[in-house]
Amino acid sequence: MYFIVVKFQTKPEYTANFMDLVTPFTTATRAEAGNLWFDWSRSVEDPAEFVLVEAFTDDEAAGAHVNSEHFMAAMDTMRPALVSTPKIVSRKVEGNDWGDMGELQV
Repeated sequence: MYFIVVKFQTKPEYTANFMDLVTPFTTATRAEAGNLWFDWSRSVEDPAEFVLVEAFTDDEAAGAHVNSEHFMAAMDTMRPALVSTPKIVSRKVEGNDWGDMGELQV
């Protein structure tokens, strides 16, 4: 399994509508072959920070995701809404569910 966590720091004027902005990306990614899960949350410490958690069956599925047309379109759509480059944490995990991931600090 390939596990990815990404933190997005949004500009104040985009924070309230950020989830609407990323809906097409979210929908397309959840439908990808090899996607195990894909979910957004908001930081408890900073309401302008969104956290994306995604997992794919393997490196190949994760690679297909970051090279997909909807991924490229999402990056273009998100870029104006962000304060800085997203912070990415990823790792390969031996296993297939949450319990196999262990603890990951982001």
